[in-house]
Amino acid sequence: MRDFDYGGFHVRNDIRAAHRALWEHLAAPGSWWIGAQRIAIATEARCADACGFCTERKVALSPAAIHGAHDSAGVLPSNVVDVIHRVRTDPARLSRQWFDAVAAGGIDDGSYVELIGVVTMLTGVDYFARALGIAPFPLPTPRSGEPSRYRPAAAKPGPAWVPLIDPDDAAGAEADLYPPGAMIPNIVRALSLVPTEVRMLQRLAASHYLPIEQIGDPSARRALDRLQIELVAARVSALNQCFY
Repeated sequence: MRDFDYGGFHVRNDIRAAHRALWEHLAAPGSWWIGAQRIAIATEARCADACGFCTERKVALSPAAIHGAHDSAGVLPSNVVDVIHRVRTDPARLSRQWFDAVAAGGIDDGSYVELIGVVTMLTGVDYFARALGIAPFPLPTPRSGEPSRYRPAAAKPGPAWVPLIDPDDAAGAEADLYPPGAMIPNIVRALSLVPTEVRMLQRLAASHYLPIEQIGDPSARRALDRLQIELVAARVSALNQCFY
């Protein structure tokens, strides 16, 4: 089992376990991407951090005003690369019009949701490493195998850009998707078209933040009390221009 070098910092065992689980998850075939493509998506997300085109576009009044090419690893198609870079570097300005163009360009909704899961969860761990002042952890070797191409029947169109599974509809293979009776944030439901991404997100969030069933509990705490947790979360979200 992979271990991580945290640069001498004490890191809780549940966080270490979640990081190991995420690395296994990234390397495995998903619902719509093979393992090699998932690692290529992760690699491309890291390329975005040093992409000159992304830097120029982010400071522009509108990203559509800047034309050019991404500094890319050169493995994935250009339309996929653009989605990865936009999500990693400029998520606050994503729009429904942008998403419709992504779909028209050939990225189906299942592939899009899985890509979002890979990029966002990797970004959380990369920023964790950045906060410790250490280098990002080396990505795992992809595993062989084909995508499952599983699309949950309970996922339905609604107000979101992609179909979601409502908590009341989570049954059968998705019966474990949400804790019973818990308040399910929309940000969790957002990945439910690809249930394996929701399960991994919940495990990662439970260690980095709170278990989903505790999110609605104002008395929930870790080493920090709930007010301190929310203050840190709100400040980080503001610095990252998180529109959610």
